[in-house]
Order: sequence, then C-alpha cells, then structure tokens
Amino acid sequence: MNANVGSADRVVRVIIGLVILSYLFIGEGSARYFGLIGLVPLLTAAMGYCPLYSIIGLNTCGVKR
Repeated sequence: MNANVGSADRVVRVIIGLVILSYLFIGEGSARYFGLIGLVPLLTAAMGYCPLYSIIGLNTCGVKR
C-alpha cells in the first residue's frame, strides 16, 4: 500500500471532510448522519492512500516508491 495522495490533495480532502462532517452537527433529523461520510476524505488524507486512486491508476503524490 504505497502513498498515492499528495500534500495539496490532502489539504483539500481535510477541508472537504470537515465541511461534510459539520453537517452532522447542523443537520436535522436522521439525515444529519450523512455527515459521517466526511470521515472518508479525512481518513484517506490521514493515511495518504486512496483505494479509488489505486483502482483508476491515479497518483498525486510526488514521491515515487
């Protein structure tokens, strides 16, 4: 499992993840739990690895391993 998420991509993922996750706190009813989807970009940013990028052959990480 090599890193395939670059630093700029990580920053974007953290911002998007936090925005989506905030819906958990501002949403109404059971629909607010869709905010948990924000954990996906946060986790992929933390790990530096995106399984979808591996499937489609994309690599935004500048380091070749």
